[in-house]
Amino acid sequence: MDNELRDLFAFLAVVRAGGFREGARASGTSASRLSDSVRRLEARTGVRLLHRTTRRVMPTEAGERLAERLAPALGEVEAALDVVNHYRDRPAGTLRLNVPATVARLVLPGLVTPFLAAFPDIRLEVIVEDGFVDLLAAGCDAGVRYDERLEKDMVAIPIGPRTQRMATAAAPAYLDRHGRPGHPRDLLGHACLRGQFASGYTPPWEFERDGEIVRVDPEGPLKVRLGAAADLAVRAAIDGLGVVHLFEAWLQPHLDRGELEPVLQPWWQAFSGPYLYYPGRRHLPAPLRAFVDFVKSRDR
Repeated sequence: MDNELRDLFAFLAVVRAGGFREGARASGTSASRLSDSVRRLEARTGVRLLHRTTRRVMPTEAGERLAERLAPALGEVEAALDVVNHYRDRPAGTLRLNVPATVARLVLPGLVTPFLAAFPDIRLEVIVEDGFVDLLAAGCDAGVRYDERLEKDMVAIPIGPRTQRMATAAAPAYLDRHGRPGHPRDLLGHACLRGQFASGYTPPWEFERDGEIVRVDPEGPLKVRLGAAADLAVRAAIDGLGVVHLFEAWLQPHLDRGELEPVLQPWWQAFSGPYLYYPGRRHLPAPLRAFVDFVKSRDR
């Protein structure tokens, strides 16, 4: 790829990511190299393309127009170059996945090793984020999310279990001291170990039985970031600090060992499992096509 084309890709990476450092992370290069590329492009066009401040980088009006025209054009260039990959004996290249912590812990471990063993020329990069993500801006080929958090206009296929459940549990010693709840609203009188999103939102605990849905917002001595610090809440529950509410598969090993005891099990709510999603392009990059086919084959 010649320097002029490389500089265009670099400029688009910075615009999509909203900064040189973020663009470097997404594109697998350095911030200084991206900065050099953008400076060359501005010198060549004679137009300022980016507003740079100490806090953020934003495209100028000219930069916005250029980025709008470049995005589909460079996407076709990437797709055209990747077509050659299909003529190799084995697909090669980098596959970047953006997944929530629950998927990194509960779904990917059963897929990553056999996939990379089947495709040794593919390098897999996994970025763990729990919020809404613009895949293209994040420099990712595909993501995994639950249906309510999927980006629009994406192709989505199931990955991992078709259904999952949220489970509630506490240490037997805690329940011996404080009693065993018989209804979700009884949790309002218990010490509950809560989770919150990066935005600061603390979702209520939701339960369902015979078509009745009950949401409770209990208090407790500990609140952790969902996904990233969930193990801290689990450890605290095992130590008898209070009641934890998390993915059943996350808690199952501790339930099996008797470290935790199920609470309100008839009320555990089931929901659909996660989806692998990606832009609906005619020519998928070879590493992504290999992964999509691999996931589908595991589902048979």
